Amino acid sequence: MSAILPLSVRDLTFRVDGRALLDRVSFDIEPGKCVVIMGANGAGKSLTLRLIHGLDAPSAGTIAWRGAKAAEARLHQAMVFQRPILLRRTAAANIDYALDVRGVAKAKRAERVTEALELVGLGDIANRPARVLSGGERQLLALARASSLNPEVLFLDEPTASLAPAAAKRVEQAIFAIHAAGTTIAMATHDVGQARRLADEILFLHEGRLVERAEASRFFAAPQSREARAYLNGELI
Repeated sequence: MSAILPLSVRDLTFRVDGRALLDRVSFDIEPGKCVVIMGANGAGKSLTLRLIHGLDAPSAGTIAWRGAKAAEARLHQAMVFQRPILLRRTAAANIDYALDVRGVAKAKRAERVTEALELVGLGDIANRPARVLSGGERQLLALARASSLNPEVLFLDEPTASLAPAAAKRVEQAIFAIHAAGTTIAMATHDVGQARRLADEILFLHEGRLVERAEASRFFAAPQSREARAYLNGELI
């Protein structure tokens, strides 16, 4: 049984100096889905992830995890940012540290480290310092570190935005693998092709408002909102 899903978000609002950067956004995240949040720059994609992950506090609205308080829910989530922060240690030691902080016994950590690195295709660089890794390898290591915690939900904020196509493909393959292993994904991206490849469901934001929510296949075949149609056609909105 799910520990914290489904997630129910209702009327989520975030204001700065009286201006609503996110305005009464409501949606659910069901177990096992890959939910992709799309929209132009400034639409509120990253902000939405930060709010539901608990990094920022909303001005109004509710974020309700199934039967769990916020502090408990955080133990079942992880987040990977566009530019991940890594320790000045080896790839394996970065993961080991995260497991240690989470309270995983030392006797179990080595196996978890190896499994996480293998899952994202980094099994051969376990002893390489993180500081010498390429941008794509750093993002893969961040994914491995997050997945080692066995999160029920993994939040991804533009995980391939600054990567070359070959590196982006490896990151997408790692996301597929983590999702296939049972982790629910909530991801922000402006990359339409990536959303087509990964998403089960689309949340489309425009100027802080949720203007469309749909299964990915229907969204890309026949978007219902004017803003989504313009975005998919490459128009400035």
